[in-house]
Amino acid sequence: MALPQSVAKRFHPTDRYGLRLTLTAVAIVLVAVPFSYLLLEVLSHGPLTRADQSAAVSLVHVAAHRPWLATTLKVISFFGKPLWLGIAIAIGAVYVFWRGRRRLALYLAVTAIGGGLVDSAVKLLVNRPRPDAHAALVHALGKSFPSGHAMSSTVTYGALLLVFLPALPRRGKVAAFVATVTLVLLIGISRLMLGVHFISDVVGGYILGLAWLFGSTAAFSIWRKEEGKAPVHPTKGLEPEAKKDLRPDASVG
Repeated sequence: MALPQSVAKRFHPTDRYGLRLTLTAVAIVLVAVPFSYLLLEVLSHGPLTRADQSAAVSLVHVAAHRPWLATTLKVISFFGKPLWLGIAIAIGAVYVFWRGRRRLALYLAVTAIGGGLVDSAVKLLVNRPRPDAHAALVHALGKSFPSGHAMSSTVTYGALLLVFLPALPRRGKVAAFVATVTLVLLIGISRLMLGVHFISDVVGGYILGLAWLFGSTAAFSIWRKEEGKAPVHPTKGLEPEAKKDLRPDASVG
């Protein structure tokens, strides 16, 4: 059934509150439905977790017998490490701040730091042990659910994409989106094949990361509106008017 016209209008991205309502609703649905299901399965040791155990053994077995693959996976996994992601966000935030876009710098910092805190809090609450450490190809600290690499890379690279999207040409936007999604997926796969996460950990990290990114972007949109700026669609970037300022050849001043 179609939504009533009055309700549909409120959720339309061009409506006064449409984008904020849409992003907030998506964030809530992501947490309330799939993430809650995964969380329940993990806490109750349901059928999904038993399948996780079998899949974890099979995936790490593939990489363990192929040294070149294990090395490649370790390199990919590096791009999801907290240290590297922190450097990436710091560089992006400093650059946009230098270009006079202080609000975008704050968005990057708050989104990344907040996402890290949420991930740590959920890990502590769920307290899920990692897969067998003796079979893992790398050493990993902390608990297993959700995958910090999956969540943090989703949040970090997603936030950077939204900030710098306006400065890219049309074809560059598509290429950047594809590259971002591909990198985030490969990071999650690398954690599985290196033997430090279950599939549900990685999927949970993606879901929670997307929910946090949607929620943070919705809050940013509210901030824009309160300052009298027109609402924008995420496919155009967070601040389309920053297009010229974010380009490397733009003058600073």
